[in-house]
Amino acid sequence: MQGQNQESVDAIRRAELTHPSISAAERALLELVKLVTEHAYRCRAEDVDKARQAGWSDPQIAEAIYIAALFAFFNRVADAFGLEDPHYEQMSQPPRPGQKAWEERGEDGR
Repeated sequence: MQGQNQESVDAIRRAELTHPSISAAERALLELVKLVTEHAYRCRAEDVDKARQAGWSDPQIAEAIYIAALFAFFNRVADAFGLEDPHYEQMSQPPRPGQKAWEERGEDGR
């Protein structure tokens, strides 16, 4: 989600791929990633072609699929070992105005 505005990031986290802040090209790639994540065995050449037709190169498509596959792998390993969610998304939140970087943040990451 590098280079995305917060509105797009929030929409992606909610899986709202039709949100206006997500471009048609981004939507095509995200739909492919969603298919691979949820039903990889259903993925066909036509699904990859949709991403190509939206302007994505084969290396870009491969990178997106590799990242999705790695996250699925890491999640399964974490589940198998009963690891707790470390809430990394909260770590990426910048400090509030006046908040020191080392101060503890609340449940909402602020």
